[in-house]
Amino acid sequence: MNFLKYSKLYFAISSLMILISVFSLWRWGLQLDIDFTGGSLLEISSQPALSEDQVKQALAQIVKDDALIQPAGENKLLIKTRQLQQSQVDQLLEQLSGQTEQVNLLRFETIGPTLGQELIRKTLLAIGLSIGFITLYLAWTFKDIRYGVSAILAMLHDTFILIGSFSLLGHFLHVPVDTLFVTAVLTTLSFSVHDTIVVYDRIRESRKLLPRLDLVTLANKALTETMTRSLNNSFTIIFMLAALSLLGGDTIRYFALALLIGTVLGTYSSPFVAVPILVYWQQLSQRKKS
Repeated sequence: MNFLKYSKLYFAISSLMILISVFSLWRWGLQLDIDFTGGSLLEISSQPALSEDQVKQALAQIVKDDALIQPAGENKLLIKTRQLQQSQVDQLLEQLSGQTEQVNLLRFETIGPTLGQELIRKTLLAIGLSIGFITLYLAWTFKDIRYGVSAILAMLHDTFILIGSFSLLGHFLHVPVDTLFVTAVLTTLSFSVHDTIVVYDRIRESRKLLPRLDLVTLANKALTETMTRSLNNSFTIIFMLAALSLLGGDTIRYFALALLIGTVLGTYSSPFVAVPILVYWQQLSQRKKS
């Protein structure tokens, strides 16, 4: 099957997703969790259960900024807001006690902004090191820097669109970006390159067996031979992550959603972004030589 026949369509779809991500990040940015910005985290239990609106109204009288309030189990709520003093926490509990019979403070933690900035720096450093090591490894394995750079471009394609999608989710559904999202991004990097390496390795093997065939034919042959395997592998992961996103607990739901989006992007980019980039780069080099 001639997969590369529709390479322009693949690039158009990717370009559209990247443009949407760029616009969302420029217009709305990311809704960063207190892990990055600093603030206070409270976990309360109540009997009968308090609603999120009740807690938000009580908190609005103490803190003017918007707070993120999430369910944390039966009759439990998790509150993430700007940094609070102990007196403000006591005032909040006093106000909530007037709305229900029993309110208990299960957890109260404060994260300073300095720690949040340090986490951002370490996150960017981890992503940069991952990209550098993967590029060098692929260039050494396939004895051609184009393989490494093409795989990295596809990997960055997945990462950028994943971040852009959470920018949209943060604006419309108030989905926060926390440390678990960083874990999902790094996992997406590895998954994207994993599938790409499988296709590239098949191209290398076919080139040794059929040295007279051009790269386009070899790439189509490799995609045909690996597509079923890649889809079967990805769908087993996608079904599991979809179930976790829909039915999982509140603490891991967005983490599972990030992994789900990253897995779908990685499944798409390996055959339809990484391989066409490699082929076009090879064709461009041959044209310059001729």
